[in-house]
Amino acid sequence: EVQLVESGGGLVQPGGSLRLSCVASGFPFSKYTMSWVRQTPGKGLEWVSTINSGGDTTTYADSVKGRFTASRDNAKNTLYLQLNSLKTEDAAMYYCANVYRGSSTAVESCTVPSTYCRGQGTQVTVSS
Repeated sequence: EVQLVESGGGLVQPGGSLRLSCVASGFPFSKYTMSWVRQTPGKGLEWVSTINSGGDTTTYADSVKGRFTASRDNAKNTLYLQLNSLKTEDAAMYYCANVYRGSSTAVESCTVPSTYCRGQGTQVTVSS
């Protein structure tokens, strides 16, 4: 059973930083491209970043480029997202998913057993 567990969210002031983590299990993490997506109330999933299986290729949405950095530790089955220079518009629930960018905004929660899914999310709040 695929499990993805995010953590690291919280309340931060504009301009602040957070580091999100996603611990994966139930599939060969080191062989999978991984993505981060986010969602605000009333809106659909928004793609944020994708990192390839080896961790040496990353892509980012224009809205976060230069401020967010995705990385991974395959030995620990863990995906990371470093969020710097946070803006109020970055506030959202952040999810990791074991999918490419193209599938990331349609992937379902891992609560429905599936080979590809997203975790339960971690909330990021940006407010002064």
